[in-house]
Amino acid sequence: MPSLRTYHPDPLLSRSGIDVLDRVEAADFPQTVLRYRNNWAAASVGLDDLSDAEWLAHFGRFAPLPNNQPQPLALRYHGHQFRQYNPDLGDGRGFLFAQLRDNQGRLLDLGTKGSGQTPWSRGGDGRLTLKGGVREVLATALLEAVGVNTSKSFSLIETGEALQRHDEPSPTRGAVLVRLSHSHIRFGTFERMAYLNQTDEMTQLIRFVADTYYPDLSAHEGAALSAALFDQVVSKTAQLCAQWMCAGFVHGVLNTDNMNITGESFDYGPYRFLPYYQPDFTAAYFDRTGLYAYGRQPEAVFWNLNRLAQCFLLTCEDKPLIASLETFGERFEAAMNIAFLRRLNLSPRDNESDTALVAAGFKGLAHLSPDGGFEGFFFDWFGGSLSEARALNGPRKAFYQDEAFAPFRNLLEPYEAVDATRLTHAAFAQPEPVTLIYEEIEALWTPITEHDDWSLFEQKLAEIDNYRQALNL
Repeated sequence: MPSLRTYHPDPLLSRSGIDVLDRVEAADFPQTVLRYRNNWAAASVGLDDLSDAEWLAHFGRFAPLPNNQPQPLALRYHGHQFRQYNPDLGDGRGFLFAQLRDNQGRLLDLGTKGSGQTPWSRGGDGRLTLKGGVREVLATALLEAVGVNTSKSFSLIETGEALQRHDEPSPTRGAVLVRLSHSHIRFGTFERMAYLNQTDEMTQLIRFVADTYYPDLSAHEGAALSAALFDQVVSKTAQLCAQWMCAGFVHGVLNTDNMNITGESFDYGPYRFLPYYQPDFTAAYFDRTGLYAYGRQPEAVFWNLNRLAQCFLLTCEDKPLIASLETFGERFEAAMNIAFLRRLNLSPRDNESDTALVAAGFKGLAHLSPDGGFEGFFFDWFGGSLSEARALNGPRKAFYQDEAFAPFRNLLEPYEAVDATRLTHAAFAQPEPVTLIYEEIEALWTPITEHDDWSLFEQKLAEIDNYRQALNL
């Protein structure tokens, strides 16, 4: 049983009366084999005391947690998918399992992926491949390590099913994933209400989101609340996009149903981490036009915010929404400065200097390609000038000594490290950082599928956790 001292159930959405939920049943899997449990995340919500048997019962069989939702709930939403509107979406292979407070009092969701069919499965089997689950566990671990606001992979359980898929060798093993995240409410949730012209329901949803996730806005009412909430979402989304860019992360499927109202990254399908700086790099093989390429992610995010603004027109006039949208570029630039300096463990100076440093840094990154690594740049220069000797004697020293890097090195000189002691961590004695490029994932997946050997997967997670501790982001 969860610790009654630290487990605080709070299924707010199910009690809200907002018409966005359908009761569903979890699939009855042939078996449940625990492959990953996030004990650190579990401790934050009072579930670390669960035995493995209890863990499997709750997150493989979906027995309700005490005093929480009695039944799983699939959320309804619509969305623009590659800029084409789709009114037939919703949680097709997942559901909201529980809501609870963490050790900071924040409301969090436990949601699933691969937990079975729902009214929104659209003919799909509602399942997740084991490889897809492994990829998401790895993605969330590294994204958190490098400072991206991301959902956490909470649990991964193999289900004993053989799945048929067109994009990987079949039959392939099945799994069910549980995520810990801040909100299940997506841009597409608002799009559905706007499509159905549900003004009252939209007003109710905006009030719920503001009170639950943006309590500083609680004093606002009516149209003023709608405008204020949208403005906050613009800021949060700009920050998230900047974090992706400074992590060299390519989401792959930046549809409106894959963006949520709290500015948190989630739902990792065909993602990639850049092996080197490449603006036209795409993560999804089906993104034939490069719509969601690495360098176009800010454009995609801005386009999605425009679609959300159209939804908010049900509850307020357009002027404040347009005013917020017009600030996106400025907010994104400011967020890039913050994310870039944070990645380098440097204290900001002033906006002009910070912006110049970021521009010079990315110009240098472009010079590194294709022989240098994206993550290697941030690893080499972590701590700024304190790491100059390490960078100039490391694997990329020839690039850093080139004239193309001179502007970055010159601009870097007056910057001070936030915490110089981080450089004493053993991770920085290594020549290379921890990375998660496509070939590395394939290499650790091969022994799993061929020999059920999880050692490389576990080793990679341990390396990522060590890197997280070193960066302390």
